Order: sequence, then structure tokens, then C-alpha cells
Amino acid sequence: MTRSAIVVGAGIGGLAAAISLHQHGWDVTILEQAPALAEVGAGIQISPNGTKILERLGLLSALEQVAFEAPAIELRMGTSGRRVFHMPMAAAARHRWGGPHLNVHRADLVDVLQSGFQGTMRLGQTVTAATPDGQVLLADGTALQADVIVAADGLHSRLRAQVAGPDTARFTGNIAWRCTVPADRVHNIPQATTIWAGPRRHAITNWIRGGALLNFVGIVETDDRGAEAWDRVGDPADALADFAGWVPQVRDTIRSADQILRWPIYDRQPTPLWIDGRVALLGDAAHPMVPSMAQGAVQAIEDAWVLANCLNGDIDAGLQRYQSLRQPRTARVQQTSLKNLRQFHRSGIFAQAATYGPMIAASLFAPKALYTRPDWIYAATPDTLMK
Repeated sequence: MTRSAIVVGAGIGGLAAAISLHQHGWDVTILEQAPALAEVGAGIQISPNGTKILERLGLLSALEQVAFEAPAIELRMGTSGRRVFHMPMAAAARHRWGGPHLNVHRADLVDVLQSGFQGTMRLGQTVTAATPDGQVLLADGTALQADVIVAADGLHSRLRAQVAGPDTARFTGNIAWRCTVPADRVHNIPQATTIWAGPRRHAITNWIRGGALLNFVGIVETDDRGAEAWDRVGDPADALADFAGWVPQVRDTIRSADQILRWPIYDRQPTPLWIDGRVALLGDAAHPMVPSMAQGAVQAIEDAWVLANCLNGDIDAGLQRYQSLRQPRTARVQQTSLKNLRQFHRSGIFAQAATYGPMIAASLFAPKALYTRPDWIYAATPDTLMK
């Protein structure tokens, strides 16, 4: 008898979960609140721990057609442009971690995932609640039943409170400026994915869509969170003021954008509770994180793979195993992301010297040592994630 799953949310995590479950023989229905899957978001990074899963799902080749494989990752100082370290990535990632490290537009990744989904997708469906016995309640009064409910409905998940208890998304004290710029409008931008670090702020430039678009993210500490929305248009003058005195590569990118978005960054404390009966949290609904490790999308993909593989046998035991496998790893990623954010924002010459000095030394005298820091995250494989 075919088992059924309802996935709440058609984002990266929800689609990956639906594909993974379907490949294990589940009948899957996705319920998405939006009336259409529009092109939203900007550039994201899919590190080897994610691309290896996408390869198992049969989607890596399609993703590589629309992505950009950066030759390196660099850290530079935002005001001077001085390079702190340079890590070759293209061949190195494939050799060391067994998969490519790709930059991709979020909408392109969603398109690739959507092309691999075989099941039912219902748009314009607002889920108001789910019961531990596997029933989903919709805003129009409809009730749907399934063997498993996957809550992949993001940071402001309606289902998280019933699973993990009441809590509130916390403002991290940072906002993100985001934009994409056509390649012919910008100059002297490294092909490498580049982190530009400075006091109380940092920026990231990386290429997407085969190098046709430059993706920019600038994260700034502030007490002025503004309106809570990821798609609110910001004022370029404010973004330029936040990066006053920085290198032309950063400021010219802001000037060249058709529009720039201002996104207050929220997260939540790690929770040990991901399961309520037959309801399971996944992705940002379970573990929202700041983008300073570029792991938000990848951890949702990992969740999806592990969940589907845990549900091969007994459902209740499988859900508990999913929670026990995923919660410690994602909590560590959440905490490391916050730590990275603080490192990129060092203020004062002594704090900067203490943080960046060892990185400069490693880059000059022991470059292979730079690869050991992300080993614990990038080296994970679809098989080791199940242990």
C-alpha cells in the first residue's frame, strides 16, 4: 500500500523533500500558500554536501547548466581590498569533498527542483494547522489526511509552534542589502566568491547564471530593523552610506543595480523538538540561520534526504531517527553561522589582527590548512548523513 505525505511549502526544502519521498515510493502532495511560484530571491551557494545529494536525486546536471562554479573563495578587507586568503575551489572541491561548489540563483534552483517533482502541487493553499495524527487544516475549512506531514513553510512557519512550542523569531541586529547586477554593468569584480570584511559589516559578491549576473549581499549591524520582509525595496543611498569608504567593487555594484532589497535578518534558537506525532519540521521551519555560512538551503536539502531515508520502515520510529540525526548537526551550523558573522565584523586593529592574521599566515605558508575548517560540513555524503 502506497504511503502518503503532505509537504507544506514549495520552497527549496519542501521540493527536495517531495522529490526524495517520491523516489522512495511515497504519494506526495505539496500545499503552497503562494498563488504561483514566482522568480524570487537572489543568489545562494550550494556546497558539496548539497550537490552530492542533488546528484543522487538526478538533478545535478540540470543545476550545473544554470549555475556558476567559482574558481575560488576569497576573504578581502572591505576598505582596502587587501586579500586575507584565497582558497581555490573548483577542482579542489570536487577532489577533496566529492562534489562541486556552485553559485545559483534561488529561482533557478527552484525551477530545477520543480522539474524533478512528480506528484501533486496545489497552489494558493493556506495551511492553518496540522494534527499529530496526520491531518492538515486549510483556511477554507478543508481537512486533508496523510501518513506524514512535512512542515517546510519557512521562518514564520505556522506549524512550528505546535511542534516546538511557542517562540518568537529574534532580530539578529543585522540587515542584509541584496541585489543582482548584469555582468556588463560591473568591472573588476573577482571571479572568486569574495567576502569583503569590515567593522560591523561585510559584503559578499559572487557570480550566478553562468557568470551573466553578479549577486551582491551586504550585511550590516544596526538597531534600525525596519519592516520585517525579505522583499522590501530599499534606498540605494542608504546602502551606499552603510558602505561609505569601501572599495569601488562594492560601491559600484550598489550603484549599478536596478533596485536593492533591504532584509532584516531573523533567526531562532535551536530547538530539540522537530516532531509532533506525524508532523515533522524541515528547513527554516526547524533551524533558521544567518547567511554567514551559506548553508540555509543546503541544510534543508540535507533534511529532505535524511527524512525520506528514515521513513523507509516504521514511520514513527523513522521520524524520531530523523530528529536525532538532524538536530545536532543543524544546531552546530546555526551556531557556526553566528560565529562567522562576528568574525567578518571585527572592529579595531587588534581584534582584526587577531582574527585575520592567522588566516593570512595560513594562506601564505600552509594553504591546505584552510580546507580543514569546512571539512566537517562539506565532506558529508548522502550515506554519512544517515549514520
